[in-house]
Amino acid sequence: MPAVCRSLCSAAVMAAVVCLGLISVSAAEEAELHSAIKPESRPGGWMTRHESFNKRVKEGNVDLLFIGDSITQGWEGSGQKVWSEFYGDRNAVNLGIGGDRTQHVLWRLDNGNIEGISPKAAVIMIGTNNSRDNTPEQIADGVTRIVQKLRKQLPKTKILLLAVFPRGESPTDARRQVNEKTNAIIEKLSKDDMVTYLDIGPKFLAEDGTLSRKIMPDLLHLSPAGYVIWAESIEPELAKLLGDTPKVKAAAGTP
Repeated sequence: MPAVCRSLCSAAVMAAVVCLGLISVSAAEEAELHSAIKPESRPGGWMTRHESFNKRVKEGNVDLLFIGDSITQGWEGSGQKVWSEFYGDRNAVNLGIGGDRTQHVLWRLDNGNIEGISPKAAVIMIGTNNSRDNTPEQIADGVTRIVQKLRKQLPKTKILLLAVFPRGESPTDARRQVNEKTNAIIEKLSKDDMVTYLDIGPKFLAEDGTLSRKIMPDLLHLSPAGYVIWAESIEPELAKLLGDTPKVKAAAGTP
């Protein structure tokens, strides 16, 4: 059979299969998605925390969201004091879950984490957990999907998109380099008037680009001093997005 005939026959068969409902176009398309943009849930305690977020947002009174992974969840640990000082009176909700990648955040946003609310601002910092298995381009795709989803579901919410934080001891760290390449791509998302991109990564580093364990004890997660840097570094821009007065320096002081 000529190649053209085989192609036409294949197309006809596929069309017939779709019409019969044996497969769906959306399922076929989904199969082509790389992992960073394919929404995915996680079992166990992850689901329990996810459901606690849904319960909290149903209570309303949400003006500020922090969306991310364990580094964001750490506002409830090493960053608890700083959180209280900077966000305790701002109706802020922490939507961070340890181990999350972009695909997990996408699933959460589709399944209740932002349902029925209209915050003034949302702070996003996600992607470092993707840096082992995904390329910078794929991670940027995931971050872009998250921003797009927020823009669609929360059209009045201003977004403060943070560059993925540095990790590893030196600038030669492979996963830090993945994060840096990702940041160079997602920076372009600030072309949207509702999205502000901010790279505070250099504030965590020494002049030679090395990362101190005083700031990130395991060269990934922040110490209390690291959360001071985070809060103080985003405060001028965040206060602007929230329409309120910038907070003073954290009582803990800068390191």
